[in-house]
Amino acid sequence: MALTESDLIGAGDDGLVELFCTSPAGDIPRGPLEGTGILRWGGSGLARPLAWLVRTAVWRGKVFDHEGYLSNRMTSFDVLAIVAQVYKGPSLMDEQECIVIDYSRISLVARGVRDEMRQVGEGLYLGVVWLFGCRVGWFALRVPQVDRTLPGAGETRAG
Repeated sequence: MALTESDLIGAGDDGLVELFCTSPAGDIPRGPLEGTGILRWGGSGLARPLAWLVRTAVWRGKVFDHEGYLSNRMTSFDVLAIVAQVYKGPSLMDEQECIVIDYSRISLVARGVRDEMRQVGEGLYLGVVWLFGCRVGWFALRVPQVDRTLPGAGETRAG
């Protein structure tokens, strides 16, 4: 069965650590990805409403470009802000390869933040947030899907 963002929110910290450590880095994604913040403490009863609150008011995901950089999608207005470099490197969690999102060389407001992520499913990434070398949170990123239930979705037009 394929993992979903909901599965990740309900997995708890120990489950997320295990999943992260057993998953491959995967390819660095391109384009906009939908994000979900995941609380490290408190279980799914608290994690679900906080994930909704963060998504609604603060952080909506990331946009990866083809040059090795990304911007965060902030607020409900999708303001692109807080730029970072993106590359593959060893994880602080287990020294194995991951996708590193490095704010230290570019961002003044997020200089102490380092995100790492690995692919846990088709179009689904699990990320860990480090603040000055301490693990403080998790996030999920997913490639947006086309809603094939809409009329005309997936059709091609002959010209």
